Amino acid sequence: MPHRSAEPSRDQLVQWDREIVWHAFTQMSEYEPLIIERASGCTLVDIDGREYLDATSSVWCNVHGHRHPRLDAALREQLDRVAHVTSLGSSNPTTIKLARRLVDIAPRGLTRVFFSDDGATAVEVALKMALQYWRQRSDPRPKKTTYLALGNAYHGDTLGSVSVGGVERFHAMFRPLLFDVLRAPAPDMYRLPPDVTREGALAHYLAEVERILAAEHERIAAIIVEPLLQAAAGMVLHPAGFLRELRELTRRYDVLLIADEVAVGFGRTGTMFACQQEDVTPDLLCLAKGLTGGYMPVAATLATDAIWQAFLGTYAESKTFFHGHTYGGNPLGCAVALATLEVFDEERTLEKLPAKIARLAEHLARIARNPHVGDVRQCGLIGAVELVRDRATREPYPWEEKRGLAVCDWARTQGVLLRPLGNVLVIMPPLSVTDEELDHIARAVEGGIQATLEA
Repeated sequence: MPHRSAEPSRDQLVQWDREIVWHAFTQMSEYEPLIIERASGCTLVDIDGREYLDATSSVWCNVHGHRHPRLDAALREQLDRVAHVTSLGSSNPTTIKLARRLVDIAPRGLTRVFFSDDGATAVEVALKMALQYWRQRSDPRPKKTTYLALGNAYHGDTLGSVSVGGVERFHAMFRPLLFDVLRAPAPDMYRLPPDVTREGALAHYLAEVERILAAEHERIAAIIVEPLLQAAAGMVLHPAGFLRELRELTRRYDVLLIADEVAVGFGRTGTMFACQQEDVTPDLLCLAKGLTGGYMPVAATLATDAIWQAFLGTYAESKTFFHGHTYGGNPLGCAVALATLEVFDEERTLEKLPAKIARLAEHLARIARNPHVGDVRQCGLIGAVELVRDRATREPYPWEEKRGLAVCDWARTQGVLLRPLGNVLVIMPPLSVTDEELDHIARAVEGGIQATLEA
């Protein structure tokens, strides 16, 4: 009989995790292993049996909770058929059904679906489609080769998505590899320019965008934006109406609109898609994370028929979209994505959100009174608490002091797992979170601020 190696001990796992596994966005010289062994609902359990509430949805992707029976069953049923079928010249019934379902629920006019692996690749697909579209449509515009993005944007970690990103700490190192983009200021409602009021913010930020479009629209292929708020920038809320007016500007100046809903899609903002709150249909819509309920790496880029038509022609014309991913449209991922969308209907997930959103708002209003809190922000079931050194001047704590991490470390002692964005504490639990769990998360955030900053 073949030899079966012994299971590693707990200490071996810890050692291997510290010395062999290279973790994302983690300084490995300071890493202290946290090894999650199992989960159920909103609760994660580590190898020592300690339980934690998943207050960030395993980095914003878990929607209906861990080990949901419907999602588990969908994976098992698909395994009995086929685990993988390439999307290069072939397909699978499950993949086709998911594409149809996405078109049915997406903003009207998005009728074509291209599958990839994750949010960054969904954005990469959109960027390349936009460029190729302008070169291949019936009246080509080959000068349209650049993009307009917002300040402090984050759209993923592939070279294209990093190029349109603008988080200096993440991206400065890779500048020699990136292409240049035009950049408008982030429409930040907390850190407004000195001469801009909250009432005048929308007009100010739109004027900044239009100034660039008026001068450069002939060479801009697309504007890319996270609708309603910029997530990794620190949950920066845009002024109401910004997305809708941005859509009008793109039409006026003949520029495509790419909506990156990787973080804000699938119920996070209170509607299935954030674009729906301002009745906007982008030309390209990027989806990932919550698409599979946090189970499998599946992403999708949805496009309009006008874009699709520009890629049609004979083989010899080479209008094909020469881009693809080995696991794009993987049947296992598509099966659990279909089940995720079915659970939205079966459990009336969106209908139950307003009460949870209101409860989170109550907690944030209380936390906002703490003198170490400069601002609290909320969009649907996404909450953010920004810690500042001086509330009056909005002076931030130096990021090297790791104030946000200190609060999250304290919350972990209370059985709550959080991950900050610098000095911004993010509360983004699964949509299935209960009132009691939401209360526990809020108490841990509040207690962590008091224990670490007031001390």
